[in-house]
Amino acid sequence: MTLSFFDQFMSPTHLGVPLMALALTLPWILYPTPTARWLNNRFLALQGWFINRFTQQLLLPLSLGGHKWAALLTSLMIFLITLNMLGLLPYTFTPTTQLSLNLGLATPLWLATVIIGMRNQPTHALGHLLPEGTPGPLIPVLIIIETISLFIRPLALGVRLTANLTAGHLLIQLIATAAFVLMPLMPAVALLTSAVLVLLTLLEIAVAMIQAYVFVLLLTLYLQENV
Repeated sequence: MTLSFFDQFMSPTHLGVPLMALALTLPWILYPTPTARWLNNRFLALQGWFINRFTQQLLLPLSLGGHKWAALLTSLMIFLITLNMLGLLPYTFTPTTQLSLNLGLATPLWLATVIIGMRNQPTHALGHLLPEGTPGPLIPVLIIIETISLFIRPLALGVRLTANLTAGHLLIQLIATAAFVLMPLMPAVALLTSAVLVLLTLLEIAVAMIQAYVFVLLLTLYLQENV
């Protein structure tokens, strides 16, 4: 039976039990917890340095009121990077290729930023729906357009992450299939295709990290608008 290229994006099950929960809980096991020692090993020191540097980058566009979100945003960033990177391993499943999961992460966080803005500064939050100096006849149209753009933000977050990871995985599988088919027919072309596959895999690793960073960075920008 010929399998579809999209079968790799199906949520796997074992004995009728979805393995999505296992895929979501696995990343937390991979990271060691800090100890009570004064000096940690090299891996813990590198992990702490990365988290500190990323937290500093996250807090750059945020005012002091948004610094309380640092732990949540940093944890989300590490979580997404780990899920995206684990999905590049053979015989693994990438949960972030599921639009339902990405929307489940994006919608509550986006809604929290909107609620914070409406609670702390409702006039400023509603002011984003109408740019300053708008002509009178265009006011109703611009309010409708800005309202639609506000509600489409979580959909854009989820679709962006899903589409980029899905496209990369499909391209890797297509090129790997072409290299496998061409190996007995044209070995030179198959070797060239394999070299392209290695370069594409490195690119996909970068995309997995960048898309997780973009997801969290856009959330920080939405948060900055409301704090």
